[in-house]
Amino acid sequence: MTDQPVVVWCELPVSDMERAVTFYNATFDWTMTIDTSGPNPMAILGGNMQSVSGHLYPGKPAGDGSGPTIHIAVPDRLEDAAIRCRKAGGTVLGEIITIPPGRFVYAKDPDGNSIGLFEPAKAA
Repeated sequence: MTDQPVVVWCELPVSDMERAVTFYNATFDWTMTIDTSGPNPMAILGGNMQSVSGHLYPGKPAGDGSGPTIHIAVPDRLEDAAIRCRKAGGTVLGEIITIPPGRFVYAKDPDGNSIGLFEPAKAA
């Protein structure tokens, strides 16, 4: 057995990089930018590579929540992140779900990508 995380990277296709970066920055309180130094534009989720992460890239989203769901930690209260998500053009789906590691709610970004807004449980 290894200490390597099971999931090491994710890629989220978006139809409009500027709109997507604006949405994710507003929802998660990030300062992500679009990097055009490589062969394709990309924006690193969270703006850094300090942990398991991923990136946005120009592509064809699955749409309407039919693709995989990526759960992303919120920087504060889940309710506040849900409000920011709606204001930024996303859709919050259903009620908050509590599980032993924390709380989450399903949402869709403006392209219809399925995301989970996740608030980790407080350490005892």
